[in-house]
Amino acid sequence: MKLTTVILAGLTNLAVASDHRDLSGDVWASSLTKRQTSWTKRQTTWNPPSNLVKPLQEVWDHESSTYNNGDLLGFKNYGYDIIKASGGKLNFCVRWDSSATVTEAQRTAIASSLQKNVKKWTDNLTGFMGWPYDNIPVNVVGWAAKNTNLLQGSTSGIDVYTTTDSEGVAECDPRCGRFFHQDNNYSSCPGGADRHYDVSLWLTAGMDGGAGGDWGQRVGSEYFLSALDNPHIWLHEFGHTMGLDDFYDWTPTGQTNFIMLAGSSQVVTEFDIWMMRDFWRHVANR
Repeated sequence: MKLTTVILAGLTNLAVASDHRDLSGDVWASSLTKRQTSWTKRQTTWNPPSNLVKPLQEVWDHESSTYNNGDLLGFKNYGYDIIKASGGKLNFCVRWDSSATVTEAQRTAIASSLQKNVKKWTDNLTGFMGWPYDNIPVNVVGWAAKNTNLLQGSTSGIDVYTTTDSEGVAECDPRCGRFFHQDNNYSSCPGGADRHYDVSLWLTAGMDGGAGGDWGQRVGSEYFLSALDNPHIWLHEFGHTMGLDDFYDWTPTGQTNFIMLAGSSQVVTEFDIWMMRDFWRHVANR
């Protein structure tokens, strides 16, 4: 699948973004771990289980040496930065990259899925080492489609965009997007700062894999609608938004099944959560 302009822009801008191999449906065909294992979710200090200490250090060492030309801390648009800049919430705009219609009920279900599944990551930061938020409200503030007739039912309360990018794909107004305005200046956004979006959910017809970065996440439209309760490909791509890496070419000691190892898990695991916590504790005070 060809990478479109916005993905290329994201790859250039983000210190790390999804590996191109995320795009292959074959990668996701045999996700093994399907059930969430139980662990103590709330943590206030850096105290990972002893069996995770070594692999977590390996991951951090790899990230800090490979991200942003070795300047991981110099990049200021990881998911933590995005959430803080937005005052502790996360606004999505959906790019409907499909010729199929999407009903009002489906749009509501997509918004509910985002609200539920963002929490699978962010709730595990609550109370941890200065993370300032107990809850991250998630809202869908806009939809982009090439033709408004594709958006069936009422669109009250959302901004509807019919503009397209340079490759003819429906896009949310760049004037309102965090990726394009990391100075938080939304003066050119028609609805002002209150109608800005922090990341895009890009739903593409026929797409089997995914992509992710500080611009948002991209997965198949049919896939997302069929996996609303637990869209594991999207969960992986959201991990990239939070700064986490892919593991196509190496794996940390003793770790074989976790969401960021594409195709190995359908759930966010304890190791994924500790990787995120580790990332936050390093970038929190930069």
